[in-house]
Amino acid sequence: MFKFAAASMGISMPARTESGVSGQSQMPVVQSIVAAAPAEPGKNKIVMYSPAFYQTCAVGGALACGVTHMAVTPIDVVKCNMQVDPKKFSGIGQSFSLVMKEQGAAALTRGWLPTLLGYGAQGAFKFGLYEYFKKTYADMAGPELAKQYQTVLFLAGSASAEFFADIALCPMEAVKVKVQTVPGFAKGLTDGLPKFIQQEGVAGLFRGVVPLWGRQIPYTMMKFGAFENVVQGLYTYVVPKPKNDCTKGEQLGVSFLAGYIAGVFCAVVSQPADNLVSRMNSQKGVPAAAIIKEMGWYQLFTRGLPLRIVMVGTLTGLQWGIYDAYKVSVGLPTTGSVEPAKPVEKK
Repeated sequence: MFKFAAASMGISMPARTESGVSGQSQMPVVQSIVAAAPAEPGKNKIVMYSPAFYQTCAVGGALACGVTHMAVTPIDVVKCNMQVDPKKFSGIGQSFSLVMKEQGAAALTRGWLPTLLGYGAQGAFKFGLYEYFKKTYADMAGPELAKQYQTVLFLAGSASAEFFADIALCPMEAVKVKVQTVPGFAKGLTDGLPKFIQQEGVAGLFRGVVPLWGRQIPYTMMKFGAFENVVQGLYTYVVPKPKNDCTKGEQLGVSFLAGYIAGVFCAVVSQPADNLVSRMNSQKGVPAAAIIKEMGWYQLFTRGLPLRIVMVGTLTGLQWGIYDAYKVSVGLPTTGSVEPAKPVEKK
């Protein structure tokens, strides 16, 4: 905890010496878990795990999540309408056509601003706090346990970060869903937010935070835990050379592929809560239990799932690509640890 206090005040901890003695710093352990590809000498002016490092990660996360979610707003509009009114919006192609026919092509971009702001804020908390909690939990565990249970650290760090990230997202998510699924409610954020508060109060903006936690925390645990492990697997079994020998472009390609694979798992894990959040935000005062009873567990898990797999897989891949590209642009390494190859014993 002393190290955390020092980092929060901008005081860097002692670096490791050539003999391997470093006082109380656990930096070598965390580096083996977090970032195995060092930045080019002389270009990295940001000290790892310093306040500037976490701020950089937050900016990268805001760009990654805000821009990508905004870019798929048309898909999100159709997905939310399919979840809220499945009888009317029965298929992907039919739903796209019906939205444009009844509300015009502009309806497919409705809600882009609360999407950008809400998911931008969520991304900043998600990625910035993930790096912080992962480092903190690794320090608390110690070198041996941190290495042995690194996946547990990935899961714990991402769950802790997402708890706060969802509080930042919740108000904009509530307005977004209302704008996208209730025809005539509002054109966007500027008129939608005041109208929402007038009808449901400020507290109504956070009414969906519990189901949002139910959707996003498992999603984010899978997103970060699967990503980190898939990166290791790709470099171990697929990429024909060590990570440090790969170009930055090749490393970013691995980040995108690992992100896409992780995104498929994310969509499946978080689908029930996603359906629940959409219905709760579109129907005022309806409790979660009533929605679950109406939909049934099978529909809760499967309604809108194919479209969401495409959407979330692409989103997650792009997010990791953008996030790591931003880190590389400021001289930081890409995300993902690489365990050194073990020599093959000759029999």
